[in-house]
Amino acid sequence: MMTTLTFDTHEFVTELKQAGFSEPQAEVITRLHQQTASTTIDYVKHEHSLENVVSNKDLDARIKETELKIELVRSELKRDIESVRKEIAETKAELIRWVVGVGVLQITIITALLLKLAGTV
Repeated sequence: MMTTLTFDTHEFVTELKQAGFSEPQAEVITRLHQQTASTTIDYVKHEHSLENVVSNKDLDARIKETELKIELVRSELKRDIESVRKEIAETKAELIRWVVGVGVLQITIITALLLKLAGTV
């Protein structure tokens, strides 16, 4: 992309002459001003490439993309949480079955021992 700077050298020289500069002085100052402006523009183009400039449209697209990713992670987390809750409930039910089974077994053993002791006494 080419940037041009519009600069009316005739008007610049005329104003310098009206301010009291001679024609050669006004022309030298005008030429130096043009060179300075051109050098400044070249420096800015080189140091601040337009490829690195981000527009509001670019930022809005990035924000929207990030929001969608966050929403995806949220839904995955909800799914994972529900899966963990289900596993916990299943483990809890299995643990209750084991505890009840062991309790029944203990009662059976204690009853059998008591009956055996009562029968031999």
